[in-house]
Amino acid sequence: MKSTPLQQYGVITANYWAFTLSDGALRMLVVLYFYQLGYTPLAIAMLFLFYELFGVVTNLVGGWLGARIGLNRTMQLGMALQIGALAMLLVDKSMLTVPWVMAAQALSGIAKDLNKMSAKSAIKLVVKEQQQGRLYQWVALLTGSKNALKGIGYFLGGLLLSLLSFQGAVWALIALVALGFVLSSILLGEDLGRSKFKPKFKDVFSKSAALNRLSLARLFLFASRDVWFVVALPVFFISQLGWQHQQVGGFMALWIIAYGVVQSMAPKFTRSNHYSVFKQAQRYSGLLALVSALLLLALVFIGNSSAQTWVLVLGLLLFGAVFAINSSLHSYLVVKLADRDAVSLDVGFYYMANASGRLIGTLLSGWLYQVSGLLACLACALMLQLATWWVSRHLSSREKSED
Repeated sequence: MKSTPLQQYGVITANYWAFTLSDGALRMLVVLYFYQLGYTPLAIAMLFLFYELFGVVTNLVGGWLGARIGLNRTMQLGMALQIGALAMLLVDKSMLTVPWVMAAQALSGIAKDLNKMSAKSAIKLVVKEQQQGRLYQWVALLTGSKNALKGIGYFLGGLLLSLLSFQGAVWALIALVALGFVLSSILLGEDLGRSKFKPKFKDVFSKSAALNRLSLARLFLFASRDVWFVVALPVFFISQLGWQHQQVGGFMALWIIAYGVVQSMAPKFTRSNHYSVFKQAQRYSGLLALVSALLLLALVFIGNSSAQTWVLVLGLLLFGAVFAINSSLHSYLVVKLADRDAVSLDVGFYYMANASGRLIGTLLSGWLYQVSGLLACLACALMLQLATWWVSRHLSSREKSED
């Protein structure tokens, strides 16, 4: 019996949730376990280098592959690769060298981006073209719940490590991912997302000016977050504010959960009869730059006083809320603008830009913090956010009717 759009959305979301839990838990497992083994923070950071790098390529290739073979198959391929990445970590402890774990993380990064591209693209196909309001709500819910569950995954990784040992925790994650794999294999339509034409590889590069501008805005947006959030902020908390590793991990997990909750509620904040969704993207990117500027000024004026902790925590909460709405608007707009018959190609190109922004931000975060400290990272973030705002001013305002 053919599934209804709501049932298809439920399968896609459940699959994405299972994968996201495993992804967040795996990241925390690797960080905690290899820290216990005596690895330096730099060596641990290197374990995730290929995870980010391969995301750039995977989104391009994955979008093309999804258009040719169907999104259900690319989603299942992502789950299978995640199982393979987890299985690589079941070897004897003596074999868990940096190159081996980097290879496992590279495989996990490919799996993550295949799964994300497939899930985001599939929503476009299970919602009717004229139901843009519902599309926005469903994209926001999927995106927000994914980030909330990634934060929960951080807690899950630590819990599994303490209860089951490293190998036991990995086996538990394999079981979770395998469940999602079976679910999507049985319940998702076989031709979901398969293009009516056979796209050539050159078609992975977007020919839409609107999508190109949105993708550029996305690159700047995520580079602006990761330039101070990924490396600089956790190191600053530990080295300058004296936080313990558990405090940093717990705070970051709670921040990501709260960030996901705000993302899922974004339609309530941005649905307006006075401003189009494109105009809202511009307004919120400007607001994000303002928040970062105020945070930077506050940190400059208070210097090294004890108030730094409160300024940073409160600033992070406000930054996270505004950034979450920005991200949710972008996630909806790419699905809205994507060609229905080649949705995975457009979404894949867009998330290639997203992965590029994360990679650039991560590299800048480590280099700028080492050279000049946290304030330099924040100043760079502000410049990137102003670039996001500038590009967002030129997003198309020609919209289809929304319900």
